[in-house]
Amino acid sequence: MGDPEQIVRDFCAAWSRLDADELAAFFTEDGVYHNMPAAPVAGRVAVRDFIAGFSADWLETDWEIVSIAAAGDRVFCERVDRTRTEKGEVALPCLGVFELENGLIARWRDYFDLGTYLRAIG
Repeated sequence: MGDPEQIVRDFCAAWSRLDADELAAFFTEDGVYHNMPAAPVAGRVAVRDFIAGFSADWLETDWEIVSIAAAGDRVFCERVDRTRTEKGEVALPCLGVFELENGLIARWRDYFDLGTYLRAIG
């Protein structure tokens, strides 16, 4: 099943490849991604489509883990997501809360200031 903290570290590192299929594979079949400024997205296929949609104009991204802590199957991951898009670059401070089941992400809530992102990419 794997160590929850390491799974989240691997997930964050996988973002640099910008492969929505690979990222969705980290989720349970009924996994939920709640990008807090938006409505929650449920189901691996819907998560994959959501990721593919919002990252479509991303040219590269690197997620720096600032701090990470795990309590059982729950992982708290403070990050700075550095992303270059067709419209500009952004360094976005985030906090992700991950709940894992059987080595996969069952729920992911990501907290950040949407205004920071929108100001950076116009």
